[in-house]
Amino acid sequence: MATRTLWHHARLATLVGGADDGWGLIDDGALLTEGERLVWAGPLRERPPSACEAASVDLGGLLVTPGLIDCHTHLVYGGQRAAEAEMRLNGASYEAIARAGGGIRSTVAATRAASETELFTLAARRAQALMDEGVTTLEIKSGYGLSMEAEARCLRVARQIGSDRQVDVRTTFLGAHALPPEFDGRPDDYIAAVCEWLPALHAQGLVDAVDAFCENIGFTPAQTRRVFEAAKVLGLPVKLHAEQLSDQGGAALAASFGALSCDHLEHLSAEGIAAMKAAGTVAVLLPGAFYMLRETRLPPIAALREAGVPMAVSTDHNPGTAPGLSLLLAAHMACTFFRLTPLEAVRGITVHAARALGLRDRGQLAAGQRADFVAWDLDHPNELAYWFGHNPCRRVVAGGQERA
Repeated sequence: MATRTLWHHARLATLVGGADDGWGLIDDGALLTEGERLVWAGPLRERPPSACEAASVDLGGLLVTPGLIDCHTHLVYGGQRAAEAEMRLNGASYEAIARAGGGIRSTVAATRAASETELFTLAARRAQALMDEGVTTLEIKSGYGLSMEAEARCLRVARQIGSDRQVDVRTTFLGAHALPPEFDGRPDDYIAAVCEWLPALHAQGLVDAVDAFCENIGFTPAQTRRVFEAAKVLGLPVKLHAEQLSDQGGAALAASFGALSCDHLEHLSAEGIAAMKAAGTVAVLLPGAFYMLRETRLPPIAALREAGVPMAVSTDHNPGTAPGLSLLLAAHMACTFFRLTPLEAVRGITVHAARALGLRDRGQLAAGQRADFVAWDLDHPNELAYWFGHNPCRRVVAGGQERA
């Protein structure tokens, strides 16, 4: 029989309901878990009779929220790109660096040269930094191998992080990230190869979703469609790096495939917003890349808000445009740069981040949800999007088990 535990003496921010329901605050609250699941959440005085037989854990009056979810990362790669960051600071554009052979390609070379053990060591260290700040679910993309063997290696590393660490990892195949050097001048041939690799990678249990980079320095909408059609045959959900540097109509294309999310979105059109709304597609905001690239065009936050499109927030951790490893800082940036409210930002790293991964069993503190929650040395959950530069996380429970 699964262990039953009553976690009490806490202020709960349940985030139950919609945005109009606020934080869902419960003073002198408690959580009853059984194995990996929450079976009850509410005021301690209203605890169910079954709580009497449960083990008891005093949370010391800390603020408790759902576990954080980082729904867009590129954690598995070799090398780093500080020199390119310096070039940008000296005036070079991201596009110019990419066209000169830098950018993603330089990381591909370093990733291909690294062993699987080396990649795991590096990625696990990055994952641990996120976990230390309360992340309990983590999406990890491939996309820095760009060959069948190297992409499989990166996806295996992502799976290993999920099996070796107390974090639930969702893997995304991003073979259509950039054109590798051996396919120079042959993007259609490369897309054909990506579509051929996908069934084999899926058969190995390495793929939870499929992504692509639809952009003027990435792949065309027609090429992206081919990748999505291959994913659809396998029953795999899709998501898209869309409208980051230009409007390619990628969001509407992704929405036509029922995409889980469209990410970046600085150049998102009204048509794209309408398509995302109709499809139930989540907008994933990536303020770290906006900041690192010193962009000036904001995602259309007010229009997304008015349309009722859910907005998630993520680190987008990657070596080129978002090397940060703090989801709380991403939430702070989403408020500062994009003018999200603190409630929107916190829902963006919990409720809506879960939805961006197709997960309905986490992101809130309610019966039936996964027992993922974090205890913070804070008075109010709005402080999660306020403070930066220090870590108020004190205790993390993932799948009903407290992390050491």
